[in-house]
Amino acid sequence: MKGTRHRTRSRVTAPTSPEASATSSDPEAFWSRDAAALLAELDSGIQGLSSDEAARRLKSEGFNALDEEPEAQVVRLALGQFKSPLVLILVFGGAVSAFLRDWLEAAIILAVVLGSCGLGFLQEYRASKAVAQLRSRLALTVNALRDGARRVVPTRELVRGDVLMLSAGNLVPADGIVLETRDFLVTEASLTGESFPVEKQPGVLPPGTPIAGRTNAVYLGTSVRSGTATVLVVRTGEHTAFGAVAQRLRAAPPETEFTRGVQEFGILLVRVMVVMVLFVLIVNQWMGRPWIESMLFAVALAVGLSPELLPAIVSVTLSAGARRMADRGVLVRHLEAIENLGSMDFLCTDKTGTLTEGVMTLEAATAPDGTASPEVLRLAFMNAAFETGIDNPLDAALVAAGAKAGLSKAGLRKIDEIPYDFLRRRLTIVLAPEAGGAHVIVTKGAFAQVLATCTRVARGGACVPLDDEERERLDAWFREQGSRGFRLLALATREVEPRSSYAHDDEAEMCFAGFLLFLDPPKATVLRTLETLAAYGVGIKVVTGDNRYVAAHVAKSVGLDAQAMLTGEQIGAMKDEALWHHAQKTVLFVEVDPQQKERIVRALQHHGHAVGYLGDGINDAPALHAADVGISVDGAVDVARDSAGVVLLRPDLDVLCQGVQEGRRTFANTLKYVSITTSANFGNMVSMALAAPLLPFLPLAAKQVLLNNFLSDLPSIAISSDRVDEDRLASAQHWDVHDLRRYMLVFGLTSSLFDLLTFWLLLKVFHASEPLFQTSWFVVSLLTELAVLLVLRTHRPAWKSRPGTVLWTTTLLVAAVALALPFIHPVASLFGLVPLPPGLLGAMLIVVLAYVAATEFAKRRFYALPRRRTRKRRSKRLRAPAPS
Repeated sequence: MKGTRHRTRSRVTAPTSPEASATSSDPEAFWSRDAAALLAELDSGIQGLSSDEAARRLKSEGFNALDEEPEAQVVRLALGQFKSPLVLILVFGGAVSAFLRDWLEAAIILAVVLGSCGLGFLQEYRASKAVAQLRSRLALTVNALRDGARRVVPTRELVRGDVLMLSAGNLVPADGIVLETRDFLVTEASLTGESFPVEKQPGVLPPGTPIAGRTNAVYLGTSVRSGTATVLVVRTGEHTAFGAVAQRLRAAPPETEFTRGVQEFGILLVRVMVVMVLFVLIVNQWMGRPWIESMLFAVALAVGLSPELLPAIVSVTLSAGARRMADRGVLVRHLEAIENLGSMDFLCTDKTGTLTEGVMTLEAATAPDGTASPEVLRLAFMNAAFETGIDNPLDAALVAAGAKAGLSKAGLRKIDEIPYDFLRRRLTIVLAPEAGGAHVIVTKGAFAQVLATCTRVARGGACVPLDDEERERLDAWFREQGSRGFRLLALATREVEPRSSYAHDDEAEMCFAGFLLFLDPPKATVLRTLETLAAYGVGIKVVTGDNRYVAAHVAKSVGLDAQAMLTGEQIGAMKDEALWHHAQKTVLFVEVDPQQKERIVRALQHHGHAVGYLGDGINDAPALHAADVGISVDGAVDVARDSAGVVLLRPDLDVLCQGVQEGRRTFANTLKYVSITTSANFGNMVSMALAAPLLPFLPLAAKQVLLNNFLSDLPSIAISSDRVDEDRLASAQHWDVHDLRRYMLVFGLTSSLFDLLTFWLLLKVFHASEPLFQTSWFVVSLLTELAVLLVLRTHRPAWKSRPGTVLWTTTLLVAAVALALPFIHPVASLFGLVPLPPGLLGAMLIVVLAYVAATEFAKRRFYALPRRRTRKRRSKRLRAPAPS
């Protein structure tokens, strides 16, 4: 396949083992074991297994597949959605309404419950979809040796001890050790993140060799780029490296910050409701009132306290936000991700394609002394132009630069190619003039690996001995250019006598010819984008597998702290507790592997941060899964996109900035509904609970409480289109149960003071009867809830922040309904309402206006000090020093 060469690695020789039972233990670190020993341990041989033995092992070991759990029962999944306290409250409220034969209210509440549970039901399949995408990458059949003959075997039926015959184009169906190879290159980017195919060959490696360096092993889910190989299967199904990733994706996704906030908020409401229900029941029983009537009133109070339209409000608000984000190039796969995107205060991202242009260009081809060298460019062009095993952006840049310089392959022919692999990290092409003559070996690759093959260095048109002093000078120049942001490859060459093929041993006694300097420049807009993210309170964490010098230069060029750095080696040596401490202060995580990416995300979350992770490969899937909001790009692999909640149509942080802004707008509007409705309802419920033992009758009938709560919620649906003040977008919004509790107490009790004033007026001034009292209180409580919605929707003075058009018009319409409802006889009679005298109605409106003024004053006092404290805490966190 490569030129005229056919190079075959030696096959291990081991006697065929008896066809006995497979060992029950899975060999650990199989890449560090001798192939003959593995064959013996697995009771296999170089001719494979017999069909009977393979069938026996399949029965005992199971299929070679990621375990497919039984299909979840729809009923079980549906019941599982009712674990939320808020949902339980709504179900209870619906049951109460149905018991009261208030079918409309019951239908509305139950419809909201079903809608909420439906959204949760869909979320349950996130992990299974990701696993399905992993499974779709697997080969369906493979050539295996059974009974000493080559047969096509379904991959699901492979067992440990099988011997496979793999060739170019195959997907690797299991983890195994290579027994024999010929020009065998495997693409492992889906598992390791390494962009270049790796050449595999028989051998034994140290047990601690990382997965990307195991050149004697192949892994499930990778693909064969070229050549052929004989492979011994050592691990199958979920025991493979790929299966471990699938297991993490199948696990229930960790609670995001939004989910945690909703749960804590629901628990708070349940506690308040329990206290209120017990208080009302005890008081009413002490006063000798009917048990059923008292129970219904107590339950109605509890239901009235809950923001029963929260699931619907969240759904409407998020859907509107998702449509706006789609128009800006941000696709939302899971609506909840919008809330999490808005609450994000740390973004973990690679530098390529986000901070940089993502397009590699050749900046210079230099001699060893750093001067421009046309000869080095010519040799590099020939190496890239004749290379057939690897298609990569560096070679594309070399070919483009050579074509621009007028170079061509004319007059030369390729004799052989020694492919690039992760261990050697170099690629060799052997060329010869078409007219005949000496062969020229041209090797390019990583600096240290190319330099290791050299004994001479080019100087003044000739090759002279390479001494230690010159090696140190070349290394210093390499590090200097790396610190300037260049990615460097080295080039070496030598002439040899003609022969038909070449091997790794021929990469020796080379002459160091020079350097190739590549540059992936920062995006022109990245500085402005990072400034915007900083203004939003989002800290950037660069998480990359690239070397520390290039990463530091890119970070410095875009205004990030290049000194705040941790390497993968340092992270690997840290315990979790140490990483928790350093992660917040570190800006650059360099030379990291996929497992360390997930550790970094979890370390940031440990301190309560909402973490976003931007990734595009299968190796990013665990980190995407662990993050509060996983972000991927349209060109990412399917599993990365399925693990992400947000997909960018282009890898551009500027697009993400718009997504963050929209997420915060959506989150702010959701919090408006929760805080305003809960505080208003709390005030009304406390007032009625306190009034119950003092009145000869209930302040409101149960059905009036539910109707009041329902009507007050209607304008809240329009919150999704409400305007959000700019200062609310400047920082991440978070669920804070402490603040919600304080908010509920301050504004709820402010409402209760005016409620008690209303009760006094009704009883002592107007001497209202039971129907008149309940009707008056129904109208006043509803009007105060509507008015406070317009006052508390902004932190600013209400007259300085214009509400959304739909919000204020809906609020006015419901207020009109509230005033008119007692005069609409069929409906009024149904709910026990009676017409209000003009004098009484006027007094009630004065109380409402006084309440609005008092709430505006309380709002100013409430937000003044906490805002200053929050700003100081945020500023201190963002200025945290780098680890020493």
